[in-house]
Amino acid sequence: MDGSFQWFWLTMLYFGLMLAFKVWFDYWWKPRRIEHIFCAQGIKGPKYQFFLGNLKEIASLMSRVSSPPMPFSHNILPRVLCFYHHWRKIHGASFLVWFGNTARLTIADPILIKDIFVTKSEFFEKNDLHPLVKKLEGDGLISLKGAKWAHHRKIITPTFHQDNLKLMIPMMGNSMGKMLKRWSKMSSDDDGKVEIEVSEWFQNLSEDVITQTVFGSSYEDGRAIYNLQAQQMVYATEAYQKVIIPGYRFMPTEKNRISWRLDKEIRKSLMKLIQKRRQKNWNSSNSSSNSSTGTMLSEECPNDLLGLMIKATSFKETSIWKYHNMMNTDTDSSSLRSSTAASSASASALITVHDIVEECKTIFFAGKHTTSNLLTWTTILLAMHPQWQELAREEVLRVCGARDVPTKDDISKLKTLGMIINESLRLYPPVVATIRRAKANVQLGGLNIPRGTELLIPIVAVHHDRELWGPDANEFNPVRFSKGVCHAAKHSMAFLPFGLGSRRCIGQNLAILQAKLAIAMILQSFSFEISPNYRHAPTVQMLLYPQYGAPIIFQKL
Repeated sequence: MDGSFQWFWLTMLYFGLMLAFKVWFDYWWKPRRIEHIFCAQGIKGPKYQFFLGNLKEIASLMSRVSSPPMPFSHNILPRVLCFYHHWRKIHGASFLVWFGNTARLTIADPILIKDIFVTKSEFFEKNDLHPLVKKLEGDGLISLKGAKWAHHRKIITPTFHQDNLKLMIPMMGNSMGKMLKRWSKMSSDDDGKVEIEVSEWFQNLSEDVITQTVFGSSYEDGRAIYNLQAQQMVYATEAYQKVIIPGYRFMPTEKNRISWRLDKEIRKSLMKLIQKRRQKNWNSSNSSSNSSTGTMLSEECPNDLLGLMIKATSFKETSIWKYHNMMNTDTDSSSLRSSTAASSASASALITVHDIVEECKTIFFAGKHTTSNLLTWTTILLAMHPQWQELAREEVLRVCGARDVPTKDDISKLKTLGMIINESLRLYPPVVATIRRAKANVQLGGLNIPRGTELLIPIVAVHHDRELWGPDANEFNPVRFSKGVCHAAKHSMAFLPFGLGSRRCIGQNLAILQAKLAIAMILQSFSFEISPNYRHAPTVQMLLYPQYGAPIIFQKL
């Protein structure tokens, strides 16, 4: 008995010492070693504090600048990326900052940015998302890595090809037209003016378009599913903001249980929708083969995300079905081995129902909020700068007419509007910073980067850098894009609102196309100005939002 008791305490002591060693190693020795490595290379930064790193200082800086609105200025770096703005003045553009015990080296030099995203991209990967962020955005293209990411990207790319998206312009125009009719009814008083909080309207508009892009001919069923996901986002976001103790998201609180129930309903509904689309595709295929003309009887539609991913699963299922048939017939061994190999190859490229669910969630979340934010900030900028609003309107009326919905050919001719949208993306990029992690020890611009180091690229700082964009870097000047994106700044890598390289945002074409179409149709029907109720307060909630909304006064033309 005494011996067992002694062994118990020896075991507890052993595990206690191991835990203490791990804490000492992860939260003291390793950070000090990393600080020493970079200090020897001339890279400094705020001093590491045990366990918290610089999080306490960052929180203090953020609370100081985020409470009151700011003046009508586009110099938003001190507000939305305050810690970088503060420490850059002390340590230079590249410094080491600590998020807990995680070291992040800030990189704002476009030459080094090119190495990270293009020249030496094989040495860097995306960092892992917070579990609650992943729950919101889905475990899709944004978070996938390696071969699975490449396979999914290849399957999904046709959905966002320019030619496919142009087929959706009539649908986009129809959704936009319905919104403008409602605005017109709201502005039916004597002076024809109405104040509209555009950010909410643009979110609904973007949801319509993204749902059609994701679900295609199953649009109505898909919209019902994403209404459930919108409810889930409310609870997941609230839980994310209130997480204090590890594992809180697993606790069976009332709100967590609601979020889990919604997630189950979403998955169940999506599985039903996937089966429905599979059956529809099968019936259409049979109808086509039985038709004397050989033409499809189903209505032709663009390559929506759901349809493309179902086709990917159908290929795998067909391979396995053929394999099982061969197993039940007199087939020679060489053919059987060949079929087994083919089945294994298809299994390695398997697109599962879970993958479809996660990709639909990813495209919906990222696409909806990126596009609605672009529309919101572009409208705010045109309201702030009426001279550019008039120039854009003159172009739209000249190219598209006063009432006709712009066509795909019209959209490509709206050069001034394209410059305005690019300038909006420069001043107010959807994502203010992005992170890459070194997969191996790598040299970057003369610096030796240890494996596991995270590199923080402050996109909004690069976009507002006077050395790259000139003395008017904090001013709204679309003329800088008159010769194209590559010649707008002193370096071609200085403009990265959607990222760079192979992991550039796949929905970029959709966001810009929808923004050009929507702004063009607004300019055809309304003039607009900033409301006296507008408070300029850009803030980061995953993406860059107007903290107090975007009330704009519209007047019918």
